[in-house]
Amino acid sequence: MSSKPTEVQVRPGVEGDLEALTDLYNHYVRETPITFDTAVFTPEERRPWLLSHPEDGPYRLMVAAESGLRGNSQRILGYATSSPYRPKAAYATSVEVTVYVAPDAGRRGIGTLLYKALFAALADEDLHRAYAGIAQPNEASVRLHERFGFRHIGTYGEVGRKFGRYWDVAWYEKEL
Repeated sequence: MSSKPTEVQVRPGVEGDLEALTDLYNHYVRETPITFDTAVFTPEERRPWLLSHPEDGPYRLMVAAESGLRGNSQRILGYATSSPYRPKAAYATSVEVTVYVAPDAGRRGIGTLLYKALFAALADEDLHRAYAGIAQPNEASVRLHERFGFRHIGTYGEVGRKFGRYWDVAWYEKEL
């Protein structure tokens, strides 16, 4: 039996994605040190995060969705965001970026598709630098960021504690 190949679409995140995005993020909260959040979220608790990433402006949410074989259903494969780097006004031209890919969607180029779309969307914004903090070790994330022109600028040693141990965070910077 042959099946049609699925297509991956990258688009701005919308309210209807909230539950799937929350589930994806909660996987990383429960299972990995990639995020330093230690308690899972409900979709309602994540709603302010989603709403802080409109379809325009410097703070974006891009979603990779796989079209299903059954009509219009889409499965979220990952997302990328740009968020305020720090709350003080002088930081307004800097963003922190991140990518999360569904655990069963790795090594398919989803992170690359998401960052291509995110940086294309940010190209006309008044932004100067993008920063990414990567909990160590995470070679896949380091490779992705270096592929997009990020350079390592320093590491915070043992800055976060999760799962009963301390984790380093390597910081990367990209000119926009």
